[in-house]
Amino acid sequence: MDFLSPLQDPNVRWVIIAVSLICTSASVVGCFTFLRKRALIGDAIAHAILPGICLAFMIAQTKNPLILLVGAFVSGWLGVLLIDLIVERSKLKTDAALGLVLSVFYGIGILLLTIIQSSGNAAQSGLDKFLFGKAAAMDQQDVVVFTIFSAILLIIVIALFNTFKLISFDRDFALVKGFPVRKLEFLLSVLTVLAIAIGIQAVGVVLMAAFLITPAAAARYWTNKLGIMVILAVLFSVASGLLGTYVSYEIPRMPTGPWIVTVLTLFTFVSVMLGRRKGVLYNILQRQRNERKMLRENILKCLYHLGEDDGRFGQMRSFDEIQQKRAFEQANLLKGLKKLKRRKLVKLYNQQAGLTEKGIEAGARITRIHRLWELYLTQYMQLPADHVHEDAEAIEHIITPELEQELESQLAYPLVDPHDRPITYNPNQNG
Repeated sequence: MDFLSPLQDPNVRWVIIAVSLICTSASVVGCFTFLRKRALIGDAIAHAILPGICLAFMIAQTKNPLILLVGAFVSGWLGVLLIDLIVERSKLKTDAALGLVLSVFYGIGILLLTIIQSSGNAAQSGLDKFLFGKAAAMDQQDVVVFTIFSAILLIIVIALFNTFKLISFDRDFALVKGFPVRKLEFLLSVLTVLAIAIGIQAVGVVLMAAFLITPAAAARYWTNKLGIMVILAVLFSVASGLLGTYVSYEIPRMPTGPWIVTVLTLFTFVSVMLGRRKGVLYNILQRQRNERKMLRENILKCLYHLGEDDGRFGQMRSFDEIQQKRAFEQANLLKGLKKLKRRKLVKLYNQQAGLTEKGIEAGARITRIHRLWELYLTQYMQLPADHVHEDAEAIEHIITPELEQELESQLAYPLVDPHDRPITYNPNQNG
C-alpha cells in the first residue's frame, strides 16, 4: 500500500518509533499535570531546559543525546525548584513565578546558544534545532535513549498510578490519610521534567508544552475516569505523531514537530465540539433534551392541577383552558402534547387533551416532588413559603426516584405542602 511505503525507509521507522515514545511519555505525565491545574509549568520547564542543553554541549563538546538529555533534565529540574522556591519564599503568585523562570532561563539559553554558534566549533551545527525541534533527523541512537527513559517514566507512573490519582483529585484527603504528598508532587514534577527533556529534541522548547497538555485536554472531553483519560490521551498523541510524521515525509520541507502539534490541535478541536462530557455539541443537545423534558412534565403537571381543581383528572381540556392555567406557547404546547401522546400519557383529539391513567400517575409524581421540595426548603433551609416555588420548579425535573424516596423518608411522608395543598402517594410505595 502506498500509505505504508514510507515505512520502507529505515530513517522514517526510527522517527516513527521515537515520536511514538515521546508522545506516549508526554501524554501520560501530562494527564496528571493537567488535572493538578499546572498546565503552564510545562511551558516554563520546556524553556528552562534550553540552558541545560547548551551547558551540556559546552562541557562535553558533543551532541550525544544522552549527555544533552542529562543537561536538559538538570536544568529543567532546577527550574521547577526555583518556581517552588519563589512561590514559597516570596509574595509572588505561581503565574508570576512561572513567567519569571521561563523568561530568565530562556534568555540565558539563547545567550549560551549564541556564544556556542560564534565559537567556531563545527560540532555545534544543528544545536539551534532544539528551539523548534528536529524530529525528522532522529536516528537509532536517539531511539535507544528515548526507550530507556520512557520505560523508566512509564514504570514509575504505573507503579504509583493510584497514588498519583489521589493527589491529583483530592490533595487534602491524601494529606489526611498520611500520604507524603509533597514528595509525591516532587516526583511528579521530576517525571514532568523527564518527559519534556525526552521530547524537546523532536518539537523544541516552543512547542513542547503542547505535547504535554493538549492530549490530556482533548481526552478530558470524553471521560471522567482517569484510566480511560490516559489511554485516550496516548491514542490522540501517538496518532497525531504518526500523521504529523507522514505529512512531513510526503510534503518536502514541512517540519515534523509543528505538523504533529497541528494534527493534535485538530483532535482537540473535535473533542471540544463533540466530546461526550463537556463538548459544545453535547451540551447543546443535553440542554435541548432537558428543555423538552421540562416542557412535557410541566404539561403533565398543569393537566393534573386542572384535575385537582374539579376532581376530574381524566377530563379532556381545551388548549385555551390549559394555557389559562399555565402560559405555554401554542407551538410548544402542541409539540409537547404530541410527544406525551406517543408515550401514552395523554389523549389528544380536536384541540383538546386529557391525561390517561398512566399520565395521571406521571402528573401526580411531578406534582408530589414539587410539593415535597417546597416543604424541604421551608423546613430544612428555613425559607419562607412564598419564596420556594421557583426553586422547586427548577429542581423537580432532575430528582431521581432514589432521591424522591429519600426526600419522602426525610420528611416522614407528609400529607400537605407549605401551602396546605395535598401530597398524594402511590399506594404501591411505602408510606
